[in-house]
Amino acid sequence: MNENSKISSLKGIGEKSEALFGKAGVYTIGDLLRYYPRGYDVYDDPVSIGEAQEGKTVTITGAIFGKVQVSKNRNMQVTTLYLKDITGTLKVIWFRMPFLRNTLGRGGVITLRGRIVRKRDGLVMEHPEIFYPSAKYEEKRNTMQPVYPLTAGLTNNAVKKAMSQALEFLDLRQDFLPAELCTQYELAEYNYSMKGIHFPEDKEEFYRARERLVFEEFLVFILSLRFLKSREDKAVNGFRFKEQKKIDMFLNALPYELTSAQKKVWMEMKRDMSGPHVMSRLVQGDVGSGKTIVALLGLMYAGLNGYQGAMMAPTEVLAKQHYENISSMFAQYKIPLKTVLLTGSMTAKEKRGVYEAIASGEADIIVGTHALIQEKAVYKNLALVVTDEQHRFGVKQREKLAGKGQMPHILVMSATPIPRTLAIILYGDLDISVIDELPKNRLPIKNCVVDTGYRNTAYHFMQKQVEAGRQCYVICPMVEESENMEAENVIDYTQLLRESLGSGIQIAYLHGKMKQAEKDEIMDAFGRNEIQILVSTTVIEVGIDVPNATVMMIENAERFGLAQLHQLRGRVGRGKHQSYCIFMSASKAKETKERLEILNKSNDGFFIASEDLRLRGPGDLFGIRQSGLLDFRLGDVFQDAKILQKANEAASRLLMEDPELKQEDHIKLKEHIQHYMSEIMLETTL
Repeated sequence: MNENSKISSLKGIGEKSEALFGKAGVYTIGDLLRYYPRGYDVYDDPVSIGEAQEGKTVTITGAIFGKVQVSKNRNMQVTTLYLKDITGTLKVIWFRMPFLRNTLGRGGVITLRGRIVRKRDGLVMEHPEIFYPSAKYEEKRNTMQPVYPLTAGLTNNAVKKAMSQALEFLDLRQDFLPAELCTQYELAEYNYSMKGIHFPEDKEEFYRARERLVFEEFLVFILSLRFLKSREDKAVNGFRFKEQKKIDMFLNALPYELTSAQKKVWMEMKRDMSGPHVMSRLVQGDVGSGKTIVALLGLMYAGLNGYQGAMMAPTEVLAKQHYENISSMFAQYKIPLKTVLLTGSMTAKEKRGVYEAIASGEADIIVGTHALIQEKAVYKNLALVVTDEQHRFGVKQREKLAGKGQMPHILVMSATPIPRTLAIILYGDLDISVIDELPKNRLPIKNCVVDTGYRNTAYHFMQKQVEAGRQCYVICPMVEESENMEAENVIDYTQLLRESLGSGIQIAYLHGKMKQAEKDEIMDAFGRNEIQILVSTTVIEVGIDVPNATVMMIENAERFGLAQLHQLRGRVGRGKHQSYCIFMSASKAKETKERLEILNKSNDGFFIASEDLRLRGPGDLFGIRQSGLLDFRLGDVFQDAKILQKANEAASRLLMEDPELKQEDHIKLKEHIQHYMSEIMLETTL
C-alpha cells in the first residue's frame, strides 16, 4: 500500500463507501492523508453553569432538573431539559431526538458538552454530546478528537476509521523536504506530523505537526509560483497595441475623474500590454476603490485595437450585472464595441448565437462565468482575460486559453486587502498594482459596534431607512456544518424580522443551499428594490452591486474574521447616500471588543488587514479562518504569516543554491512540486 493506492484498498471500504469518499474528493490514500480535520473537539475540564460563555463549546456536569419535554417547532421535534448545579440552571435543547425523553427521563447527574448560544429566553446549550453516567467523560477528558469536513452519507467515524488504518499500514518515513531544511527551520518529521495532525495526543503535538505541514504547503506553493513565473516571463507578447484616442475621450466624458491610483494602474496595464512579454498582473484594491473601471479600460484597449477581451465573474448575477453596465456605458459614450454575455444557464440556442459571434470576431467583449473557457467557446483573437480572485487562474486555465489562440494577457482583480509583504509572496506569479484610494464622491461608511441589547434600536433604524427609500442587508453567521442548520437559521431570523417590522416591508432570505436560479431571482428582485431587507449568510459577500443599499447589519460579528467583515461591509456605501454598518456582537470578551473596534475606527482594508495580522497568535488556530483568500488545505495567510515568510525565505535560498532543484537531496521536493502543479493547480475550479 502506498499513497497512490485506491481508497478501496483499505479494509471495510467497498463500492458504496468509495463513492462517498469520492464525493469529498478522496480517491487515493494520499488524498485521505491530506483530508485534514476542519477542527478538533477539545475535551477540556468541565466548567460550572455560571462560567459558561456565549459562543463557547463547554462541558458541564449537573443534575437533570424537572421533566424532559418534547415539543414541535416548525415540523421539527425539539427535546428540552434543564440542567442545574450550585451556580445556576441552564436550558438544553436537541433537534430531532425525541427518544432522549426515555433515555434521560430517569433524572440524576449527567455531563453534557455543547455550544452555548443566546436565544430569546437567555443562554441555551444546543444539541450537546451526552455522557450518561458522567464517569464516561473521563475517557475523553484532555483529548483532541478530529472533526472532518463531511458530505451527505459520510460520517466522521468512517473518516477516523479509514485514517487510523492508513496511518497504521503506510510507510510514512519518506520525507520529501531536504534534511538541512528541516534542521534549519526546526520542522517535525513527515510521519510525526501526519499522525499529529489527525490524532494529536495534546495541543503541543498538534502545533508542531501543523507548523510542519503548513510550512510544507506554503513552500510547495511558492516554489510552484516561482517556476510558473519564470516560464511565463519568457512568453512573448503576440499582440500589437497602439494608443486609442477614443479611450482618452471616454475618460474626459466621465462625470468623475479617475483617482491618481487608478491612473497609475491604468498606465502600468498599458505598458504591460504594449511590452515584449505577456501581462500577468494583479490589481489589488479595497472594496469600492474602482477596480472595475480600470478593468474596463483594459477591455476597451484590447477591443479598439481589433482584439477580443473577456471578463470572468464568479456568479451569473455578477456576470449579468457587468454585461449590462458595460453595454450601457458603451452605448452612452458611443464606444463602437459589441459586448455579449455567456453563462451556463443560457439555452442551447442562445449559446450557439454567442459562440458564432465569438468565433467570427463580431463580439469584441465577452462577459461570462466559467463558460468562457469551455471547449465550445472558440475565440478569433483573444488578447485579454480579466478575472478575479474567486477565479484565481491555474495552469490548466491558461493553457486552455492559449489553446484557443495566442497566450492572452491576464488581469486578476482582488478585493481582499492584504499587506503588500504577504501579497508579493502569495501572488509570486503576478506583478502587483495597488489602488489605495477611494473615489472622491464616496461618503465614508459610518460604523458602530454594539451588543445584542441594541437589536430593537437597529430594527427601528432600518425601518426608517426603508421609509426613506433605502434598502438593508442583515447577515447571519454560518452555523456549524455538523448541525446542518444554515437554512433554518436564516429562515427563522427572517420570520422574526417580519414579525418585528410588519407586512409593509418586503423581507427575503438567501443562503448557500438554495438553487442558483432561486438565488439569482432574489438578487435581481433586491436590485429592483422589490425586496427592501435581505437576510443572508455570507453568500452575499460576492454579490450584486446595489447602490441603494445603505445598511449592513452583521449578527454575531465575533464569529467572522476581520477581512471577511470588511468585505461584507463593502456591500454598502456604493451609492450617493450615507451608509451605515452595524456590527452586533454577543461576546463580552476583551479580545473580541479589541478586534471589532478596529473596524469601528477604520474603513481602510489595508490598515485592517495589518491590524488583524498584529492581533493574531497561536491561540487563534482553533478560531476563525479568513475566507475568500487563496484556498490552502491547512494554512491561513493571516494567522500563519510568520510561517509563510519563513517558507518564502527557504524557497529563495533553495533556488539560489540550486535553481532547477537538480541536486540529489532536492529531487524528491522537485517531484512533489511537479505533482502539485499538475494535480492541484490543474484542478483549480472556476
